[in-house]
Amino acid sequence: MTPSTLDALIEALRCLPGVGPKSAQRMAYHMLQRDQRGAARLASALSKALEVLRHCARCNTFTEDDICQRCANPQRDPRLLCVVEMPSDLAMMEQTHAFKGMYYVLMGRMSPLDGIGPRELKLEKLVERATDGQVEEVILATNFTNEGEVTAHTVGELMRARGLKVSRIARGVPVGGELEHTDIGTIAQALIERRSV
Repeated sequence: MTPSTLDALIEALRCLPGVGPKSAQRMAYHMLQRDQRGAARLASALSKALEVLRHCARCNTFTEDDICQRCANPQRDPRLLCVVEMPSDLAMMEQTHAFKGMYYVLMGRMSPLDGIGPRELKLEKLVERATDGQVEEVILATNFTNEGEVTAHTVGELMRARGLKVSRIARGVPVGGELEHTDIGTIAQALIERRSV
């Protein structure tokens, strides 16, 4: 019989996205048998993160301070507000070095089937941020999934109703992509969103 402490560890690891029972079991056995020092570092880092991290009062991402370094940076353009679903999306946008405005992280996306609507995403906080008197344009950078599209539509309507310019990031054929290896939906969208050269 498996010890209950081990069961609890395996069950706790299953909360991670994409980790099923077998993967959780493998991770638990690996950490306990081969990498106890790594397991201790993981436990300590997770405990510290839970204790120290909070949401930025302006952009809602994770930070140790009331306002994150990005929001406190006077070099960023306060007239542009890019709305993303998760902190990982913000990180990807930043890696492009193409956007120098501000962000707002929803910490999720609307999913009516899962009971996640405007209230659960706290969209009133986003409206408050976007109507601070500095923001002129809201750029919707939610994912191109059904839920991301519903979220973008809802946020767009809220922003337009308050007189703000709203735009959506473009989608299409990836840089370096070849048409014969691109799905037809992406090609169709690229044609619809074509621009003059």
